[in-house]
Amino acid sequence: MKRYNITVNGKAYDVSVEELAADASAPAAAPAAPAAPKAAAPAPAAPVAEGTKVTAPMPGTILDVKVAVGDTVTAGQALFVLEAMKMENDVNSPAAGKVLSINTTKGSAVETGTVLAVIG
Repeated sequence: MKRYNITVNGKAYDVSVEELAADASAPAAAPAAPAAPKAAAPAPAAPVAEGTKVTAPMPGTILDVKVAVGDTVTAGQALFVLEAMKMENDVNSPAAGKVLSINTTKGSAVETGTVLAVIG
């Protein structure tokens, strides 16, 4: 098995490829290009504070930021509106507390797992 790191649309995938024995009737395959070096993980836009992280549940675009740093929120309160596949989805607070940081802005494109805010 050979392992390759392939990047598609900015997302890195680790792929394993099984090498088969060359058959006498099959033409010889050209040697594969060397694997690209593993890309470093993108640095977060802002430092992430200690506390409960609110992450994007799916890739999409932030349509609205409903809170500001310092606001007190309750568990289940809508913090962001995320548009994904032409649908608007609320991203709710997983815990009650104070908003310590907001790591995104209105109009930003986010990926699954991107830290949007931290509640402390």
